[in-house]
Amino acid sequence: MRVIAKFGGTSLGSGDRINRAADSIAAAVEAGHEIAVVASAMGSTTDELLDDIEFDADDRDRAEIVSMGERTSVRMLKAALGARGIEAMFVEPGSEAWPVITNDLGEVDVEETKRRATALANDLEGVVPVVTGFLAQNHDGEITTLGRGGSDTTAVMLGRYMRADEVVIVTDVEGVMTGDPHVVEGARNVGRITVDELRNLSFRGAEVVAPSALSYKDGTLDVRVVHYQHGDLLTGGTLIEGQFQNLIDMEDESLACLTVAGRAIRNSPGILAELSQALRDAGINIDAVASGMDSITFYIGESRAEEAENLLHAKVVDDQTLSSITVDDDVAVIRVTGGELPNRPGVILDIVQPISEAGINIHDVITSATSVAIFVAWEDREETLEIVQDEF
Repeated sequence: MRVIAKFGGTSLGSGDRINRAADSIAAAVEAGHEIAVVASAMGSTTDELLDDIEFDADDRDRAEIVSMGERTSVRMLKAALGARGIEAMFVEPGSEAWPVITNDLGEVDVEETKRRATALANDLEGVVPVVTGFLAQNHDGEITTLGRGGSDTTAVMLGRYMRADEVVIVTDVEGVMTGDPHVVEGARNVGRITVDELRNLSFRGAEVVAPSALSYKDGTLDVRVVHYQHGDLLTGGTLIEGQFQNLIDMEDESLACLTVAGRAIRNSPGILAELSQALRDAGINIDAVASGMDSITFYIGESRAEEAENLLHAKVVDDQTLSSITVDDDVAVIRVTGGELPNRPGVILDIVQPISEAGINIHDVITSATSVAIFVAWEDREETLEIVQDEF
């Protein structure tokens, strides 16, 4: 196999952990695999360097300063591998083999990076390149950075462009867990998870793999997360499956919009569960939910609207905190799904502004980390779909 192994700062946080990393790399090499390594700065070195910049430094100087953490890590790992009889070389910005190039806007120059990554891949036989994560280099030879989580981005990007079989993210967790083990009891490792599931978790606080890295994963590249104490780069952890698909989808059937209003709904624990349970007991599927200060809106298939209205009305009558229910028929929903949405500043405006300029009223906009759902009148659905398709 050809494997890109990324070691996070925690997994390189001491001499003992560097030895563990070197042992796992050496074992994979001795088993006949081609290995390239991406190394983060040891421990919290990058944060410490940034904290020490208590003066007005320009971006170029800041990048040079923070690069010292990764530069130290690759030298330590290269030396540790050499002590084990493994031929290795460190690769950093400015070196002939450096692969990650950015343009004048600080964005990755895909074609040049592909070309250089291919050249690096062609030299893997008999040598382990140890590449600084997080860093990049522009066409003028100046150091730039890939932003927060940039070492993950380096690893998955190189995994794709070097035609690797697998990228292994070595970190201080056993993989993706069912919950935060520091908070919940009985948290266990999730053996497999999709990129869409993980992207949503990552943008809501899960610090496993940087969301920016996952956009470089394609369907042929495996990505796994393993604990640095595991010792085996090729087994265990959590396998991240699939790739992001950009999709614009319109529901074939019209929806009904049922809105329940009430005083201080936001301060009524369990009210959403009670209303949802009434629909669930009747086998009515909820397409989407939107909540406001004093209202909860359910979008369901229009064919079940009358039944749903009666069920929710019964709840309104029984609960003094609820005031009334209203129904709006003939609603359409258009969804935009894509892994790049969170990295596109102003994406909501890009969607709603041209719809507004066309004189189309938007009933609701519901967002997640990787999708945007736009609700409009059924008669406006085709025009709205065309506008969204033109934009994306």
